[in-house]
Amino acid sequence: MTTVLLIIQLLVAAALIAVILLQRSEGGALGMGGGGGAGGGMMSGRGAANLLTRTTMFLAAAFIGNSIALAILMGAGTQDQSDLDQTVDTPVIEVEEPDQVPTDG
Repeated sequence: MTTVLLIIQLLVAAALIAVILLQRSEGGALGMGGGGGAGGGMMSGRGAANLLTRTTMFLAAAFIGNSIALAILMGAGTQDQSDLDQTVDTPVIEVEEPDQVPTDG
């Protein structure tokens, strides 16, 4: 199940990158891209109904939902204890003390 979700995650991520790169740049990043006009922008009425925008929102929701599902599945097999609560079984070396301690005197 985890392998299937990982493959879906990779496909959704690749599609999301492709759809984002296909969209027209409206930010005017360093003066490139032909942005700057008020008509047809991302926040206008026509831009909100754009097919690429809706596809981006759908793919983003699928990416987030798939990420949550993967996190739940990966966390299901772990113990309820944290790493700090777990003890490590290390051998204890006992040191024998002498019966009498020599004194100088």
